[in-house]
Amino acid sequence: MADPKERFEVIVRKLRDNGHKITPQRLAIVGILARSEGHPSVEDIHDEVKKDFPTMSLATVYRNIILIKSIGEVLELGFPDGSNRYDGNKPSPHPHVICVKCKKIVDPDLDSLDELKNEVAQATNFKILNHRVDFFGICSACLAKE
Repeated sequence: MADPKERFEVIVRKLRDNGHKITPQRLAIVGILARSEGHPSVEDIHDEVKKDFPTMSLATVYRNIILIKSIGEVLELGFPDGSNRYDGNKPSPHPHVICVKCKKIVDPDLDSLDELKNEVAQATNFKILNHRVDFFGICSACLAKE
């Protein structure tokens, strides 16, 4: 996990560099994303930001997430059921392990992913620009409940 304070500063600096206003509401959203460990949904972010900004709409959170995504500072994880989760702490492509029961998402550190990316590029003669690797299973907490 990246240092949340550093991530916060990087995101705010990039917003400023791209000419975007730095409002208290936007700072609150950036703060949540920068320290996120569990890949929150927009609804999760909205619930948290409403504690300090009770009148903030879900649409405002969506717009800010889209903005932050457009500058490359949040990674969006889309799922077949139409739900999305966001990683503002580690916005570059990386693998995820997802529990099919509780929806917990974990970021494993896999040194071999770069080797796999290179192998795919060589086998297909593609220049790989981006990737997404997800593993689905049942986490230890859900297994213990069974």
